[in-house]
This record gives sequence, C-alpha cells and structure tokens, in this order.
Amino acid sequence: MRVKSAEYLRSVVRPDDFLVDGRPQVAFVGRSNVGKSTLLNRLVGRNALARISSKPGRTRAINYFDINSRVYFVDLPGYGYAKVSKKERRSWADLMASYFEKVAENAMVIQLVDAKVGATELDQQSTEYLSAVGFEPVVVATKSDRVGKGKRQAAMSAIRRDLGLPAGARVIPFAAPTGDGLKDIWKSIEQYLDSFENRGSNQGSTHA
Repeated sequence: MRVKSAEYLRSVVRPDDFLVDGRPQVAFVGRSNVGKSTLLNRLVGRNALARISSKPGRTRAINYFDINSRVYFVDLPGYGYAKVSKKERRSWADLMASYFEKVAENAMVIQLVDAKVGATELDQQSTEYLSAVGFEPVVVATKSDRVGKGKRQAAMSAIRRDLGLPAGARVIPFAAPTGDGLKDIWKSIEQYLDSFENRGSNQGSTHA
C-alpha cells in the first residue's frame, strides 16, 4: 500500500476515548524500547510521525494514527519497564485489555520482539494473552541487523519456538537502518485489510 497520508490523531488513556468507528486497526505491541515507534515511522515513510524516545516506558497512552483515511495504526504502551510503579503497570494492563475487548473484530496485531534479546518471558505472556482473546499476532523481530547474518535464521526459529507459534508461522526480521522486512510487514497488513474489506462487502450483500 502506498502511504499518501499519515496523521497523528490522539492519545488515549481512558476506554471511553477509544476510536471504534468500524475502521480496521493495526495494533503494535511489544516490550518497552523494542522499537515500535521506529517501525511505525519506517512503515509510513516519515521521520517523526511516532515519537521516538531513548527512555523506555515513555509511551504511556494508546496513540492513534490515521493512515490514508483507510486504517488506524495504534501504538500500544510498551510492557515490561521496571521503573514504573505496580499501580501504573496495572493501569496500562487494564487499558490494553479494554482496548482488545472493544476492537476484537476490527483489528490485527503486530507483536514486536527484539531479535538480539530473543523472546522474553513477558513476550511469551503477551503472545499467550493475545491468543486467549482471539488474536494471532504477526511477529516482527526488530533490530535484526544486530544479529549476524549467519545466526539470523536460528534467532528467528528460537523466537518462534519460545513464543509457542505454530511450525509454519513466520517471524519477520526487521532492520530499521536498511528497511529490510518492511515489504513483508506491509504484505501482512494488506492481506488483513483486503480480508477485512471483503468481509464488509459480503455482509453488505447479505443484508441488501
């Protein structure tokens, strides 16, 4: 998909403010400092659409971006940053649980895992939670350029194994400096959007 327009819309800290207007959403989840903002910016070809911070845990709200007036990209708060209070972590968890409950039928999820670090226990818990609420996330291994080419395939296999993904599931390696992996990520997004829009068309035909 060619990105003709990409616009920041709002930051949300209350479920009452969620965007639930029927438009499809692509939600990005991952540990703090895994590179969500970097991936978002590279996908849309902007330098600063999503705010990048050297301080993990900075994204404390759900951030919405309008892409081509066709789909929302949704940057969810990073999980696993230890320097915040338990109360704050609980608040974030409740906010995300509410989000997934409200958008279950209208969203796909891209889960980011640090290729060099591998899938942590928190990543595993996130995948299990997403599966429990009905999502099969597309897994993207960020910072793959920090893994030697000879070790990259093994690193992807380890992430697949540690997350308990099906044998045929693919982990997409992504390298921000080169853009490697962007085409494959966009392909997954486009497949989802086509499926979503076809589903809507079929429902319209049924009720016509």
